[in-house]
Amino acid sequence: MAPLLKSNVISFMPEVMPCKSRMWPLTYPRFERDETCIESMHGHKIPDPYRPLEVPKARATQEFIASQVELTKSVLSTCDTKEKLRERITAVYDYPKSSCPYRRGNKCFYSHNSGLQAQSVLYMQDSLDGEAEVLLDPNTWSEDGTKSLEIMKFSSNAEYLAYGQSSSGSDWITIKVIHVADKITLDDTLSWVKFSSLAWTHDNRGFFYNRYPKPTMNEIEDEGTETDSNLFQELRYHFLGTDQSQDILCWRDSEHAQWFSRAEITDDGQYLVLSIEESCDPVNRLYYCNLSTLPQGLEGLRQNKEHLPMIKLIDNFDAQYELVANEGSLFTFLTNKDAPKNKLTRVSLDDPSSWKDVVPESESDVLTSADLVNRQQLVLCYMSDVKHLLQLNDLQSGHLLQKLPLEIGSICEISSRPEDADFFYSFTSFLTPGIIYRCDLSSGTPDLSVLKETKIANWDRSLFEIRQEFATSKDETRVPMFVVAKKGLVRNGDHPAVLYGYGGFNVSLMPYFSVSRLVLVQHYGAVVATANTRGGGEYGEKWHKAGALANKQNCFDDFIACGEHLIKEGYTQNKKLCIEGGSNGGLLVAVCINQRPDLFGCALAHVGVMDMLRFQKFTIGHAWISDYGCADIAEEFDWLINPLHNVKRPWENGTKSIQYPATMLFTADHDDRVVPSHSLKLLATLQYELCTSLDNSQQTNPIIGRIETKAGHGSGRPTMKIIDEMVDAYSFFAKMTDSAWIE
Repeated sequence: MAPLLKSNVISFMPEVMPCKSRMWPLTYPRFERDETCIESMHGHKIPDPYRPLEVPKARATQEFIASQVELTKSVLSTCDTKEKLRERITAVYDYPKSSCPYRRGNKCFYSHNSGLQAQSVLYMQDSLDGEAEVLLDPNTWSEDGTKSLEIMKFSSNAEYLAYGQSSSGSDWITIKVIHVADKITLDDTLSWVKFSSLAWTHDNRGFFYNRYPKPTMNEIEDEGTETDSNLFQELRYHFLGTDQSQDILCWRDSEHAQWFSRAEITDDGQYLVLSIEESCDPVNRLYYCNLSTLPQGLEGLRQNKEHLPMIKLIDNFDAQYELVANEGSLFTFLTNKDAPKNKLTRVSLDDPSSWKDVVPESESDVLTSADLVNRQQLVLCYMSDVKHLLQLNDLQSGHLLQKLPLEIGSICEISSRPEDADFFYSFTSFLTPGIIYRCDLSSGTPDLSVLKETKIANWDRSLFEIRQEFATSKDETRVPMFVVAKKGLVRNGDHPAVLYGYGGFNVSLMPYFSVSRLVLVQHYGAVVATANTRGGGEYGEKWHKAGALANKQNCFDDFIACGEHLIKEGYTQNKKLCIEGGSNGGLLVAVCINQRPDLFGCALAHVGVMDMLRFQKFTIGHAWISDYGCADIAEEFDWLINPLHNVKRPWENGTKSIQYPATMLFTADHDDRVVPSHSLKLLATLQYELCTSLDNSQQTNPIIGRIETKAGHGSGRPTMKIIDEMVDAYSFFAKMTDSAWIE
């Protein structure tokens, strides 16, 4: 591998090169290419001329970013419907948003945002209909709303709440503790926490959490801007009132740097259950500890400097196991073991070799969650053709008790406790912003009532219609997609369209309410489609694996097929079709504009994984190898489809009229999930290959980047930053597809 050049050799070139645009000849910034940075990989010479952009604090990187920000501002200033779009999105977005209530101790809690608050506020009540009072208001933590509440866990008696604060959208959080009754924040402060669980012991003296060693490779000025790999996660226990340096190291595997864990305490308080993972694949090892058998309790571990004595129930990565319930040593798990669509299975810790299925795998539907309520009933949520179903089953026998009525849409949240005779769930769909239901089982028959229904002023859902259609992919696979459009739309092929996709990591794109996309439909006459490509979890683990590793091309073929379907069915045409995706979906967009630049008129790629040869070297990227493969392995190198090294000038293939669609890449300075260099390197590559390296380029569509400050991969972003990004993205889309505003 060629070493990185020293910083005094890298210089930013103030020289700029013009490229013709439909708006004006754009002047693109240039970053000095390091033509000597060439890596040998499995017999291939791989150039990486923009590797210096991997150093986020380097002067050259910062100057490149600053120049790109100015370029993007100049392009967005020409989007003549931008302010109308901002006004309308802001008005419609200003509606109340609430979580399901959940009981802890003898109180009820819920999160609520009045509409345009930067962050949601945590409230508490003595009862469901009691007066609500603020427990935590993240809006008081920072003037600009960039500090957010990311995780939280109440002690079993709800005397204390441990919660995590994130700054600027970083995955790093700082854990604090508040005494609930008097709302006093304790001195306890835990740092370098990331991808953490929180689990209180039932004596309410402290909790388990996960942390990483403090990064040491680079000087850290601002958490979330470093790129060090996250390795050797630890499970620790914190006693209230003590310094973090005294926390007990309960578990850490010194031989497997990439392993990370999630701890749970069973409802009876007796067992700690530890789920150990090494990647994003739905598989885990399962260890447990009977806390009641510790001779000196957890205090003894600290005195003796011992780890928790964990017992290995599952010690391989063959399947996934999620704890559902336990009755003493009898445990029930949701698993995909020999069940790609999931099932419920049970085992006694006294006889760990004997497992018995409780609810078998469905032939057609995917079991997505299971929650215990009323001591003896299970609330089961299934996914059927990308729509949720809800039912009650008996805990002991697994038999179906009753199916619950549900519209076509998604269950966002289920809130229950084993000791309660009722539970809550929230529902959403493309046209339903949110309904919270209460299901009371105390009479023996489910009694459903609406606890809270979200209403939006001056918005009429009857103007829209939803269709589920199926595109035919390259290998004849039927790929589902949802299409949202104005009711009575004439399919004349002249409508602007946005096609959204993800296609990876077993993630399912369910129907959900989106203000910005409904505004596109209403005020630009747009068609908005969501593609459920392979790689997701819409049809279980087989669907996921059909779009992972060596099968990753299926995701791109499916997405392209959905775009072709929209054109064939008369919804839109090539120059009016925009594709959009974020994270893995950003990769999806970038690959598709490489492979089929002729098919699209616009592309919006948010925080995408763009350098498939080096993603595993930064922060938590190593966890994605399970879906992508790793370039360090020859076989896997051959199947990796890398946007960065596949940018080609399409007009050089003999068709002069073909160019790349108008493209906007999105990243943020505190994205420590997919580090900004992914988008920066692709942006520099696209601009160089298509524009600045040529005297007379055929590329007239703009290639720009939106680079946000004090923001991360998406989580915790304050409301106004969310709206700003929507407005920039979709006003650019409207301009590039020549879409007029409709009052």
